[in-house]
Amino acid sequence: MSRTRTRLPRWRGLGVRTRLTLAATLVAALGLCLAGALLVVSQRASLVRSLDDSARQRALIIAATLDKGRAAQPLPASGAGDDVTQIVDHRGRVITASGNVTGEPVLFRTLKPVPGGGPSVRTAHGGPLGDQETYRVAVVSTGSRQAPKTVYVGLATTQADHSVDELVAKLAVGVPVLTALLAAAGWHITGRALVPVERLRRQASDITATDLHRRLDLPPTADEVGRLGATLNDLLARLDEATAHQRQFVADAAHELRSPVAAVRAELETAVRHPRVDFSARLPDLLEETVRLGRLIDDLLRLARLDAAPGTALTADVDLDDLVRAELRRLHVRPGVAIGRGRVHPARVRGDADALSRAVRNLLDNAVRHARHRVEVTLDTVRGEAVLSVQDDGAGIAPTDRERVFERFTRLDDARSRDAGGSGLGLAIVRDVTTHHGGRVAVEGDGRGARLVLRLPLAT
Repeated sequence: MSRTRTRLPRWRGLGVRTRLTLAATLVAALGLCLAGALLVVSQRASLVRSLDDSARQRALIIAATLDKGRAAQPLPASGAGDDVTQIVDHRGRVITASGNVTGEPVLFRTLKPVPGGGPSVRTAHGGPLGDQETYRVAVVSTGSRQAPKTVYVGLATTQADHSVDELVAKLAVGVPVLTALLAAAGWHITGRALVPVERLRRQASDITATDLHRRLDLPPTADEVGRLGATLNDLLARLDEATAHQRQFVADAAHELRSPVAAVRAELETAVRHPRVDFSARLPDLLEETVRLGRLIDDLLRLARLDAAPGTALTADVDLDDLVRAELRRLHVRPGVAIGRGRVHPARVRGDADALSRAVRNLLDNAVRHARHRVEVTLDTVRGEAVLSVQDDGAGIAPTDRERVFERFTRLDDARSRDAGGSGLGLAIVRDVTTHHGGRVAVEGDGRGARLVLRLPLAT
């Protein structure tokens, strides 16, 4: 385990080009070694097979000569000085032999012919010409049953062994050289293949937070590197959009906070400059400004938390109908506005109870703020969704503004003024909470007033 832990960091510390080259070189070296081994084995088998065929052929020729009663004295050699031939009678005496083993006893006594069969070829070690000699010996029986004769033809494997040794020596030199050439080629090829990646890296390193509008130059090929560049450009586009959105949000938040802070400061400075003047009549205005300031800060914190954890898992079951009833009981209704509590059917969803309560509260507050006389609230379940509808009889929302009304710090001129007490974040929070819970919110209907519909998937 300790060796593995020490080697892995070293391997991971190498560059991609080095690792690819080493891996390719290792695979090539193993392949070449395997191919070389197979070539050596095949070459030896081919040479031995050739020796076997020659030994069989000579043994059959000599046997045929004996059958005709003509046996040369002595037998001719095969042309190689270390090849031997002997004819042995049924008593184990050498009748005749090739000139290089004349006078020698039976050399391959342990090898017996196959009764009634053709020549059999086997390997024999040692012999009269050298203790280290190896022979491929063809053995065949001939003559009558009463006086059978055995023909031994032994061909030395010296030349075959020498040819195999030469091949091994050449492979021992050629395989490392070829491996080195393949390593150099792999190093060059991987370097050329990684040039676009290095170009993308340099361009990406030059991009800072102030120029996220820049994009990487994509290679002309639609391969993995091209897809990587396209993904990086898409990431830059999302970062650029998020950064611009964040800057706009900070600017809008600073602008919104400036007004109540300036109003409170002006009142306090006046009170400090005129300590003898009674400012008790101005205290309700100051309290209203601080309440408005607190509401705005709460909305900003809520949006910040939603932005910080957009992928938080929602595992709790929430009874949306209970939340709606609780918010209706809590709702402060201004004089002259009635709340119509229509169908509020049971609906269970999966999510964050606090966030959903805030979304329902914002929908109700928005409707009460802009209603003239009445607000209608209904909750139904339709096709696997909980559908919450909040409708007021106010001025309504123009079709061109129905998407923009959910943007942050958006106020419509005739219906969403700062004087009405809105911070411009209520419906933005509704949309973010709904999106976070896998639902959607929209302005629907074409009648008088505004009808905001929130849809959430039911818990399964």
